Amino acid sequence: MTDKEEAVARERDEIAARVASFRATQQKFERDRQEYYANTLGNAWSGFQRKTV
Repeated sequence: MTDKEEAVARERDEIAARVASFRATQQKFERDRQEYYANTLGNAWSGFQRKTV
C-alpha cells in the first residue's frame, strides 16, 4: 500500500471505531431510559390503591 492508501485505511478504521463507540453509548442510554421507565411506572403502580365500590 502507498502512504496515502494507508492513511485512508487508518482514517476508516478510526471512523468505524467512533461509530461503534457512539452506537454503544446510544444503546446504554436506551437501556437506562427503559430501566428508569420500568422503575418509575412500577413505583407508580405500587402506590396506586384501587377503590372498591
